[in-house]
Amino acid sequence: MKLNPKILFFIKSLFFTYVLTGIMLFALAFLFYKMKMPQNQLRIGIYAIYIISCLTGGFIIGKSMQHKKFLWGLLFGVLYFLILIFLSFLIQKEIAQGIASSILTMAICGVCGMVGGMIS
Repeated sequence: MKLNPKILFFIKSLFFTYVLTGIMLFALAFLFYKMKMPQNQLRIGIYAIYIISCLTGGFIIGKSMQHKKFLWGLLFGVLYFLILIFLSFLIQKEIAQGIASSILTMAICGVCGMVGGMIS
């Protein structure tokens, strides 16, 4: 069974974006450790990483699609969030965030993916 090249590119883009997220999370943890920053600023850093990752992924997907780039970017952002929640659930055996926080995170990821697709 051969995958559609667009779907394969979408999967590769998601993988790249998760690698980027991992690198940025490692850098954020290092900064918090070295600078002894307060824990309440951690959430801001994590949201910034989601924004950068989804903008980047939406931009990459938008560059490869000819039509409806904003929808592909939105799909990318929402799928990025859903995979993130699924992996978090697998590791922690529970959803760490509340419903309101999860909806906010999904909206951030979706909108940033969409914006990335639109500016591509």
